[in-house]
Amino acid sequence: MKEWTEYRTVKRQACAEFVERKSRFIGWAKPVTSDEEAVAFINSVKAEHREATHNVYAYSLRTGQIKRYSDDGEPQGTAGIPTLDVILKSEVTDVAVVVTRYFGGILLGTGGLVRAYSHAASIALEQAGIVTMHPGVTARVSCDYASYGKIASLIPENGGVIDDTVFTEAVEILFHIGVERVSDFQRQLADATCGKYSAEIQTQKYFEDF
Repeated sequence: MKEWTEYRTVKRQACAEFVERKSRFIGWAKPVTSDEEAVAFINSVKAEHREATHNVYAYSLRTGQIKRYSDDGEPQGTAGIPTLDVILKSEVTDVAVVVTRYFGGILLGTGGLVRAYSHAASIALEQAGIVTMHPGVTARVSCDYASYGKIASLIPENGGVIDDTVFTEAVEILFHIGVERVSDFQRQLADATCGKYSAEIQTQKYFEDF
């Protein structure tokens, strides 16, 4: 099977906001997997907040280890880089963050801008829910009714999660399990059923719930 490693990202699109010395900051975060998705998200926020003073962004992608940012008119180093730094220090990837600012008439200074954009990015990520994605596989076992209970217990004992069970003339158990547990599970399944059954491995993908 292909070698995949776990990674951290955000669970959902979300936003959070606060006011700093009359300037309104809105932090947005969204899971993305490509430049195209990131740019589309950034443009959608810009379109929604075209009257804002700034729409600063940063994003990080696993594929190609791409990292991009923009100060969008704020003084260099006070907005885009602090936003990207929050992403990197949070160890999340496949994520885009946009921080919208409506200027309130009071200058924040270099340090104030860095703190404000960093805070906006941080609360956006928190609101979006940081999750760890684990490499796993979807699989199925078709068995007789006499073996069903034994196999159904064996799956969670090996860290797997049963997704569905179909009862017809036989029992079909659909589940997912961590990549690193497949070999042990197959061995235990064979031992428990005297070699009668093995799991059919279907798709390798990432899951949150291991």
